[in-house]
Amino acid sequence: MKTITAEELKARIDAGEELNIVDVREPHEHAEFNIGGTLYPLGRILSMDVDELEELKEKEVVFYCRSGNRSGQACMFAETMGFTNVINLTGGMLNWRQVFG
Repeated sequence: MKTITAEELKARIDAGEELNIVDVREPHEHAEFNIGGTLYPLGRILSMDVDELEELKEKEVVFYCRSGNRSGQACMFAETMGFTNVINLTGGMLNWRQVFG
Protein backbone atom coordinates (compact mmCIF):
# COMPACT_ATOMS: atom_id res chain seq x y z
CA MET A 1 0.00 0.00 0.00
CA LYS A 2 1.27 3.43 -0.92
CA THR A 3 0.78 6.54 1.18
CA ILE A 4 0.33 10.21 0.39
CA THR A 5 0.72 13.23 2.65
CA ALA A 6 -1.88 15.95 3.07
CA GLU A 7 0.44 18.38 1.31
CA GLU A 8 0.94 16.07 -1.67
CA LEU A 9 -2.76 15.35 -2.01
CA LYS A 10 -3.77 19.00 -1.69
CA ALA A 11 -1.22 19.95 -4.36
CA ARG A 12 -2.75 17.38 -6.71
CA ILE A 13 -6.28 18.59 -5.95
CA ASP A 14 -5.24 22.23 -6.42
CA ALA A 15 -3.58 21.31 -9.74
CA GLY A 16 -6.96 20.08 -10.96
CA GLU A 17 -6.02 16.42 -11.25
CA GLU A 18 -8.93 14.08 -11.67
CA LEU A 19 -8.64 11.94 -8.55
CA ASN A 20 -10.62 9.06 -7.10
CA ILE A 21 -10.87 9.98 -3.42
CA VAL A 22 -12.87 7.80 -1.03
CA ASP A 23 -13.83 8.84 2.51
CA VAL A 24 -14.25 5.70 4.65
CA ARG A 25 -15.53 7.53 7.72
CA GLU A 26 -19.12 7.53 8.95
CA PRO A 27 -21.73 9.91 7.46
CA HIS A 28 -21.70 12.29 10.44
CA GLU A 29 -17.91 12.63 10.19
CA HIS A 30 -18.14 13.30 6.46
CA ALA A 31 -20.87 15.91 7.00
CA GLU A 32 -18.74 17.70 9.62
CA PHE A 33 -15.67 18.10 7.38
CA ASN A 34 -14.48 16.50 4.16
CA ILE A 35 -12.17 17.19 1.24
CA GLY A 36 -14.62 16.20 -1.46
CA GLY A 37 -14.15 12.46 -1.36
CA THR A 38 -16.95 10.04 -2.08
CA LEU A 39 -18.40 8.73 1.19
CA TYR A 40 -18.04 4.96 1.42
CA PRO A 41 -17.88 3.87 5.09
CA LEU A 42 -15.34 1.20 6.00
CA GLY A 43 -18.08 -1.15 7.19
CA ARG A 44 -19.51 -1.31 3.67
CA ILE A 45 -16.09 -2.12 2.24
CA LEU A 46 -15.40 -4.82 4.83
CA SER A 47 -18.81 -6.39 4.19
CA MET A 48 -17.66 -6.69 0.55
CA ASP A 49 -20.28 -4.19 -0.59
CA VAL A 50 -17.91 -2.71 -3.17
CA ASP A 51 -20.10 -2.68 -6.27
CA GLU A 52 -19.99 1.11 -6.55
CA LEU A 53 -16.19 1.06 -6.33
CA GLU A 54 -15.77 -1.80 -8.81
CA GLU A 55 -15.07 0.56 -11.72
CA LEU A 56 -12.05 1.91 -9.81
CA LYS A 57 -10.22 -1.43 -9.51
CA GLU A 58 -7.64 -0.55 -12.14
CA LYS A 59 -7.42 3.14 -11.24
CA GLU A 60 -5.57 5.03 -8.53
CA VAL A 61 -7.79 5.38 -5.44
CA VAL A 62 -6.93 7.55 -2.43
CA PHE A 63 -8.64 6.45 0.78
CA TYR A 64 -8.92 8.72 3.81
CA CYS A 65 -10.46 8.70 7.28
CA ARG A 66 -10.03 10.54 10.57
CA SER A 67 -6.50 9.41 11.42
CA GLY A 68 -5.34 7.05 8.68
CA ASN A 69 -6.19 3.83 10.50
CA ARG A 70 -9.54 2.96 8.90
CA SER A 71 -8.32 4.09 5.49
CA GLY A 72 -5.28 1.84 5.94
CA GLN A 73 -7.62 -1.07 6.60
CA ALA A 74 -9.66 -0.10 3.54
CA CYS A 75 -6.50 -0.06 1.41
CA MET A 76 -5.42 -3.50 2.58
CA PHE A 77 -8.89 -4.93 2.04
CA ALA A 78 -9.24 -3.29 -1.38
CA GLU A 79 -5.95 -4.87 -2.42
CA THR A 80 -7.29 -8.31 -1.47
CA MET A 81 -10.35 -7.53 -3.60
CA GLY A 82 -8.16 -6.90 -6.65
CA PHE A 83 -7.64 -3.14 -6.52
CA THR A 84 -4.25 -2.43 -8.05
CA ASN A 85 -3.37 1.14 -7.03
CA VAL A 86 -4.60 2.14 -3.57
CA ILE A 87 -3.15 5.00 -1.55
CA ASN A 88 -3.68 5.85 2.13
CA LEU A 89 -3.77 9.50 3.24
CA THR A 90 -1.20 9.64 6.05
CA GLY A 91 -2.70 11.05 9.26
CA GLY A 92 -6.16 11.41 7.76
CA MET A 93 -8.34 14.45 8.42
CA LEU A 94 -6.65 15.11 11.76
CA ASN A 95 -3.38 15.79 9.97
CA TRP A 96 -5.11 17.63 7.11
CA ARG A 97 -6.75 20.06 9.54
CA GLN A 98 -3.52 20.48 11.48
CA VAL A 99 -1.62 21.38 8.29
CA PHE A 100 -4.30 23.45 6.55
CA GLY A 101 -6.49 24.61 9.42
